[in-house]
Amino acid sequence: MLGDKQFEVEASPGSGLDKFQVAFFAASCDDAVTMKKFAESLKLDYPILSDPGKQVATAYGVVHGIRQVPERWTYFIAADGTVAAIDKEVKTKTHGADIAKKLAELGVPKK
Repeated sequence: MLGDKQFEVEASPGSGLDKFQVAFFAASCDDAVTMKKFAESLKLDYPILSDPGKQVATAYGVVHGIRQVPERWTYFIAADGTVAAIDKEVKTKTHGADIAKKLAELGVPKK
């Protein structure tokens, strides 16, 4: 439950993300209290960063123009801090596996 909205998340087969030498997190424009409840309800094992002022979301271009709801994009940040790739066509049902595939394409080392 998030606010007055009910969310259901289906279990999915392993994405393979745990096989790569990466750190990953999610970001949201919701406040930290809301994100903590959301993460706990889904038993997430990664952090969700809170950006309720939308400064970071705006800087990354996911909030733009008259659009106030952030785009659901994934940024791949290289070890040197540069943006290696951006996935602007996120498919929630396959996103974990899609990320693992892109990590392999980018040559990210495995554990």
